[in-house]
Amino acid sequence: MSQVMFDLDVLRSFSTGIALGSYARAADRLGRSTSAVSAQLKKLEAQAGTVLFRKAGRGLELTDAGETLLAYAHRMLELNEEASAAMRGADLEGWVRLGLQEDFGETLLPAVLGRFARAHPKVRIEACVARSAELRERLELGKLDLALAWDAGDQPPSLYAERVARLPLQWIGPASGDVLDAAWWKERERRDGAGRGARKSKEPLPLVLLDAPCPLRDIVTQTLDRAGVPWRHAFTSASLAALWAASSAGLGLTVRTPFGLPSHVRAIDRTAVGLPALPQMSMALYRAQANAEAPVGRLATLLLEAVRQHVQVAPVQMH
Repeated sequence: MSQVMFDLDVLRSFSTGIALGSYARAADRLGRSTSAVSAQLKKLEAQAGTVLFRKAGRGLELTDAGETLLAYAHRMLELNEEASAAMRGADLEGWVRLGLQEDFGETLLPAVLGRFARAHPKVRIEACVARSAELRERLELGKLDLALAWDAGDQPPSLYAERVARLPLQWIGPASGDVLDAAWWKERERRDGAGRGARKSKEPLPLVLLDAPCPLRDIVTQTLDRAGVPWRHAFTSASLAALWAASSAGLGLTVRTPFGLPSHVRAIDRTAVGLPALPQMSMALYRAQANAEAPVGRLATLLLEAVRQHVQVAPVQMH
């Protein structure tokens, strides 16, 4: 049996289409025609010896085999890029000061720093994890070169921001499903079951949120106020890990995007329990300078690639 040699160029088209949510956009990005990309995908399925896509409405979604191949495609392309960068930047030297929010630290930092260190061993990285306001302040003061943070629309004009992704905010509770045992939910069920004439429940919704000042905290409480839902602070902390622990224990609900959720919490179906819809939140990559030095630019590129791989996308469109 002959050994399969996957074509990196074909894998790049495959990966780019998934990342962009459209193979027509992937064709534009890669400078090819849509028919050429389609032919590459057929070649890839033939090489894999299995079906990689299935119909999903008007678009396509990956089969289990497609998901598996995508993970390997990311690794192969990363290794290729790492080798290329090592050849181009073997003598790259300098110092990069990177800031991240806690959401991204465990999810992105190990892989990104590992890739960067292997490709550029002479570059020193200093990383710090803090909340968005502190990261932007450090950038303004010249204490950071680069920061990945949630954008609440209040960034200083002196910073250079690039929107990386826009993700929905979700109500988050324990993965066990025991959230319905809380007093607020029981009272809500009692009221709904009693019919239209029942007295409106005054039991406040328990919230698990970061200490003030926090833009997300303001978004949540203002959304509940507009919807007429009473609430109370059941648990506050400066640590996101502490919020996950409190939510997992059933002390109350917290709010976050789907990015980096730990396994012991889950998104709650808001319509099932009568909670209001929440807005979306933008993730931004901030630079202290528009034209950064080469080590900063290289680390920024790796961060952007890592985020795009972690963000889930809708079924891809061929046209």
